[in-house]
Amino acid sequence: MAKFERFSELKDLISGLEADADKFYNKGNSAAGTRVRKGLQDVKNLAQSIRLEIQESKNATAAK
Repeated sequence: MAKFERFSELKDLISGLEADADKFYNKGNSAAGTRVRKGLQDVKNLAQSIRLEIQESKNATAAK
């Protein structure tokens, strides 16, 4: 179940960016854009980590 928690963490990261994305796109706040870019980098890294975990799990199951 711990691995599914990482997926929830990914969803939380994305939803946490919503306010800053609104500030950047609708209000022209450039600092919010910087926060969104940093947050998206974190999303990318976490998503890649989850992808690798899934692949390893899939390969381990197929090897049995």
